[in-house]
Amino acid sequence: MLTKRIIACMDVRDGQVVKGVQFQQLRHAGDPAALARRYNVEGIDEVVVLDITATLESRQALARTIHAVAQEIFLPLTVGGGIRSEDDAAAAIDAGADKVSLNTAALRQPDLITTLARRYGSQAVICAIDAKRRDGGFAVYVRSGTTDAARDAVAWAREAESRGAGEILLTSMDRDGTKAGFDCEMTAAVSDAVDIPVIASGGAGSVDHFADVFTRGHADAALAASIFHYAESSVSELKRHLQAHGIPVRL
Repeated sequence: MLTKRIIACMDVRDGQVVKGVQFQQLRHAGDPAALARRYNVEGIDEVVVLDITATLESRQALARTIHAVAQEIFLPLTVGGGIRSEDDAAAAIDAGADKVSLNTAALRQPDLITTLARRYGSQAVICAIDAKRRDGGFAVYVRSGTTDAARDAVAWAREAESRGAGEILLTSMDRDGTKAGFDCEMTAAVSDAVDIPVIASGGAGSVDHFADVFTRGHADAALAASIFHYAESSVSELKRHLQAHGIPVRL
């Protein structure tokens, strides 16, 4: 069985890490480079940097922040936020990213997924899906969660895979920042519909939540922010807990 990945996410605004609840009420959580340095030592498997206002403000993800984080870690680094073109993706990768995450741009220009997959390989292209529960399904939102995309998350994940995406980063907007646990039902629905890895995001508040999403949610990886930023749970403690529950992780 493949090992499950633990991923630390840094939502960046104006060069600083912030954290909110359901995409609102942002508060300061630290310096990106300093947090990256700590995660590198603690044993996190991957790091994601999301410039959360880049799409709204029509800015590229900050190359300076990407470079500063990349200098501190020897781990896969994903960058998202404002990746709207092949040139934007190239700038992020030139600054030190190993993968790029597409959200709004992927829905507006689905061919961009294919273009980047051909240039960098599918493993370097992540399709980020922000979704809310609605009418028994999972509705996709874009532009930092402000706009209904009129798409179903499961159907969009399937299409993204067919266009060349190598992973799906699935965020439950209902659970984001609540620490109430991942939306395992939504995660399982998407995971079972595609053959590429699905990263669960939104709601991590305890080590049990990670075990839950890996078992009931069928996730390949789980991403969290505040539980790591504020040292509410150590990475080593989390991995020991998962291992004790028969979930394979990299120690």
